Amino acid sequence: MPKNSKVTQREQSHEHVTESVADLLAHEEPLDYKNSSLNVRGAAGKKVPQIEVPENDGRPAWNSKLQYILAQVGFSVGLGNVWRFPYLCQKNGGGAYLVPYFILLLIIGIPLFFLELAVGQKIRRGSIGVWNYVCPRLGGIGMSSLMVCGFVGLYYNVIIGWSIFYFFQSFQFPLPWSDCPIRRNGTLAIVEPECGKSSATTYFWYRQTLNTTSTIAESGGLNVKMTLSLFVAWIIVCLAVIKGIASSGKVMYFSSLFPYVVLFCFLVRGLMLKGSVDGIAHMFTPKLEKMLEPQVWREAATQVFFALGLGFGGVIAFSSYNKIDNNCHFDAVLVSFINFFTSILATLVVFAVLGFKANVMNEKCVEENAEKIVGYLNTNVLSHDLIPPHVNFANISTSDYTELYGVIKAVKEGSFSQLGLEPCLLEDELNKAVQGTGLAFIAFTEAMTHFPASPFWSVMFFFMLINLGLGSMIGTMTGITTPVLDTYKVQKELFTVCCCIFAFLCGLLFVQRSGNYFVTMFDDYSAGLPLTVVVILENLSVAWIYGTKRFMQDLEDMLGFRPHMIYFYLWKYVSPFCLIVLISATVIEMAIIPPGYNAWVQELAQERFQSYPPWALAMCFSLITVAMLPLPVVFIARHFNLMSDGSNKLSVSYRKTMMKDMSNLEEQDEAKFILGAKPGEVPSSGPAKRAFLTPGENKPLDPNSLSPNSCYGTSYQNAAISPTTPTTPTTPATPESDS
Repeated sequence: MPKNSKVTQREQSHEHVTESVADLLAHEEPLDYKNSSLNVRGAAGKKVPQIEVPENDGRPAWNSKLQYILAQVGFSVGLGNVWRFPYLCQKNGGGAYLVPYFILLLIIGIPLFFLELAVGQKIRRGSIGVWNYVCPRLGGIGMSSLMVCGFVGLYYNVIIGWSIFYFFQSFQFPLPWSDCPIRRNGTLAIVEPECGKSSATTYFWYRQTLNTTSTIAESGGLNVKMTLSLFVAWIIVCLAVIKGIASSGKVMYFSSLFPYVVLFCFLVRGLMLKGSVDGIAHMFTPKLEKMLEPQVWREAATQVFFALGLGFGGVIAFSSYNKIDNNCHFDAVLVSFINFFTSILATLVVFAVLGFKANVMNEKCVEENAEKIVGYLNTNVLSHDLIPPHVNFANISTSDYTELYGVIKAVKEGSFSQLGLEPCLLEDELNKAVQGTGLAFIAFTEAMTHFPASPFWSVMFFFMLINLGLGSMIGTMTGITTPVLDTYKVQKELFTVCCCIFAFLCGLLFVQRSGNYFVTMFDDYSAGLPLTVVVILENLSVAWIYGTKRFMQDLEDMLGFRPHMIYFYLWKYVSPFCLIVLISATVIEMAIIPPGYNAWVQELAQERFQSYPPWALAMCFSLITVAMLPLPVVFIARHFNLMSDGSNKLSVSYRKTMMKDMSNLEEQDEAKFILGAKPGEVPSSGPAKRAFLTPGENKPLDPNSLSPNSCYGTSYQNAAISPTTPTTPTTPATPESDS
């Protein structure tokens, strides 16, 4: 900077300087309306200049675009793709369910995912900083998002701990859940009654793994095996995120890609199994009448919502480490479709394996009932004349048994029920819908016991679950650490370690013998409603407060092209409407369906629905309240100026760009810096007003809409104005009108 420039002279002077508006604006480059980056259109035929961001602004960055995409894929593709989507597909009409899911992915999923990617990349902050910047009064959005991440992370890592336990148990042959344990009473050996009434895999899950109690009120003490598994899970997560994206980015290369290797291996192996085609055909046989049911659309919207990880803060955090000119629109579409096709792939795998299992169980049913019929024939309860001549009981087929069953039922119509024969229909086995832990730790494990080389496939399956969970946990932890590290200057490694230790101690709630019931509680109440509220407020704050047109212009400045106009209407009207309907449906469902959980009753060896006791019910609604509490608290506190609005905490790149502009100032006529005025003109005594063109219009925006008192986070404009400087009062901005 020249030594005789006005800026340098003022820095070297020891006299008290009362800065005027003109002095402040002298720090900025001359503003050319036509070429300004704040001009929407720019000069006719000229490209709008891009925002210049220093390459080294002190913020970590992804090593490559591939690393970033894998991180977003790893976060969005999780356990729900494997054990939730296939269940919803089977429950809601098979192939017909894919239609509402795909439609809602296009009108809700991709636009909102794009929105989160864009705000994170533009402002380059975590969730707290982003929403403080967009609208300080709605800064509680980021805090609520962080709270939800905390709740979800607590129980999600418990599921990873379960997978770790099963992973190590898989290194033995035969698998420990392949047969029921034998209880010896002297010389008499009998099957464990609880296992005999259920199945070997069910018994291993509820008794030998969880050792669960019969009610949530019975703690039963800590389960040592699960406590150690949880400890290992938190060590893995801590090591993955301790260095931020420098460590988690490298982990994502494996944790994001390995599940696809396993899924393809399972698909190939599954298609070679007997009955796999039956399962896939059952899965994709469309029941078109289901598409007319509102419940199907509500569940499809919920699955789209959670499949992409909207509202958790992880999407924003990952995107904030991008270059500002990264094509986040391409990223949003790519990751959304990868997520969708992963769900389809997982569904094919699940139902290929479950089709095989259904055939095995159906053959077992036929054998058991054929033995009953032979017994009735030997005791003359049934006549040999009823048996068709081609039926061979030594090797009876499913079709032969179905024919025999029909004959006996027709002849013994009055006393048929006393015979205790079952129809043994393959369709009944395929219709047994399972989801969640029931699919992963019971149904799928039972199917794998019938695989050749079953330990190998079991190791692969649970290692895949660990990696799927790890990818989601890295995104969840990043959604916690990034906004805190952006807001408060704390050591990254120390804060990460403290978070993991604290989370492990809180997670002991889930590894007591009744811990499985608390996992269900947190899964049902800690994320659903609060996260939906968070996302709709994100949508409204950008589309209706910040302004959709202004946001579209920001995107054009970042991307170098203007996104399709359909996003304007989706963000402003369609997505808010759909989210309001989803919230209403969620509240109605919570009001109609009594809160409860499925408890494992040891005496009956089966699950039974039980209502939550009063203290547990209070805990359920406390989770919702605590997660949403920052929203009204921050709004009220900032409305009455009880806390800083946080809007002056600009992104590092934004501040660096401003300082770079100041350092390039040279001695020029001071009036030239004021709105590009000609030398010699006398500036007005009030604050300078700039004109900004709205998209597709020639009318300038009201400059007061960029007031620091408004919800646009631009308080840097008058941050340095001396108290002695006369200023014209500004009024808070009203939400932008797009009419």
